[in-house]
Amino acid sequence: QVQLVESGGGLVNIGGSLRLSCVVSGTNLSRALMGWSRQGPGKQRETIAVITRTGYTTHVDSVGGRFTISRDNAKNALYLQMNKLNADDTAVYLCYLQDGKATYWGQGTQVTVSS
Repeated sequence: QVQLVESGGGLVNIGGSLRLSCVVSGTNLSRALMGWSRQGPGKQRETIAVITRTGYTTHVDSVGGRFTISRDNAKNALYLQMNKLNADDTAVYLCYLQDGKATYWGQGTQVTVSS
């Protein structure tokens, strides 16, 4: 059974930083495409960062230069380093994994950016 568990969310001031983690069990992360999505209050879920099996990364413009996705295959973990946070970054952040057959999602971790 594939499971993804996020951690690292919380309350942070504008301009602050957080590092989200997503630990995967039940499958080998190295074979999968992985990403981070978020859903802010009253907004649709959007994918903000993706990392391929070979380590190629993409980030949407709204987080580019501030957020960085990375993976540690040895730890079966995915990360999202978030810097220079602003109020628009307030959302539930979810990690996902695609292994070519299915997409698996974590439960999400809340990030709240406050002034």
